[in-house]
Amino acid sequence: DLLLERDGQAMFYFPLFNYSNTDLEHMHALLSHPDSRVGLGDGGAHCGAICDASIPTFMLTHWTRDRTRGPKLSLEQAVRKQTWETADLYGFHDRGALKAGYRADVNIIDYDNLKIRAPYVAFDLPAGGRRILQHADGYRYTIAGGQVTFVDGEPTGALPGKLVRYRQSAPV
Repeated sequence: DLLLERDGQAMFYFPLFNYSNTDLEHMHALLSHPDSRVGLGDGGAHCGAICDASIPTFMLTHWTRDRTRGPKLSLEQAVRKQTWETADLYGFHDRGALKAGYRADVNIIDYDNLKIRAPYVAFDLPAGGRRILQHADGYRYTIAGGQVTFVDGEPTGALPGKLVRYRQSAPV
């Protein structure tokens, strides 16, 4: 009956990791540790079995705004973990901070209305391959390399990215 909800498009959520004690307290301890890094935002490597693309939004909604069972992270802490700390870990020293000369990658967010939508399956890969997708509401503008790439979750057609094969130097 549960799987038939939403016109047969419902999914079961079965957490494999990090919820074994039916809470996320140990995750708060990990996320609060100065040596931990947040690098998961995968929307493709295991696209037919799992979708971790909601992790950055979950960091902002659950850990800074909506958590009721235990302490929250500050919004500044969650943003820093997902921007500067991750960029620094992977050697991208020209991004992760809003500074002159750095790559301008910015999300303008309606924080109060930020939410993750239910996942769904699309069969839009070559040969009809499936992938699990999950959208979010509340991202008003995404700016990458100084160009607006998304407005209210819809692509603008701007594609300013490029393949990066080496460590980036910090701007002088």
